[in-house]
Amino acid sequence: MLTDTMQFVLDVLLQSYAGILLLRFHLQWLRSPLRNPLGEFIMLLTNPLVLRARRFIPAAWGLDTATLLLACVVEIIYLAATLSLHSYPVSVLPLFAWTLVKLIKISVYLLMAALFIEALLSWTNPNTPLAAVLDSITRPFLLPFRRFVPSAGNIDFSFLVLFFICQIILMLPLAWLEGMVLEAL
Repeated sequence: MLTDTMQFVLDVLLQSYAGILLLRFHLQWLRSPLRNPLGEFIMLLTNPLVLRARRFIPAAWGLDTATLLLACVVEIIYLAATLSLHSYPVSVLPLFAWTLVKLIKISVYLLMAALFIEALLSWTNPNTPLAAVLDSITRPFLLPFRRFVPSAGNIDFSFLVLFFICQIILMLPLAWLEGMVLEAL
């Protein structure tokens, strides 16, 4: 019972914070507008660590490497704490590989969430302040599909195709990689 409670606390605090850091990295990578409620909330939560880390970790190739490295560190701490909590040995190399797989998995889930929310808002409130952010997240991934997937009326089926492909990515290559890493632990 205590183990479940501690796992819940780890999930809520560390796993969510790693996801928020990863979302900040992706928003900056995709040049999303951050002058909106979501962007300001993310900056409020992540600035205390990110601004300090930027003093020591320079940007590389136009990417915010400090934020990405912090997301990796938080995820490593989360996974190591989870393994320790369940009395599994912690090996450094498999732990690092599992962290990379988990960050890719979280990134796919973030894309799927953006797709779902953008589709929902397009029917209910297309002029919301979040529309520009969601569009900047999904547009680079939807453009290749919009060339080949026809729209029927006002319904854009490229959302469904990309959502389907994200599910396949989660179910096949990422699940296979995660299984290999877990076997190595």
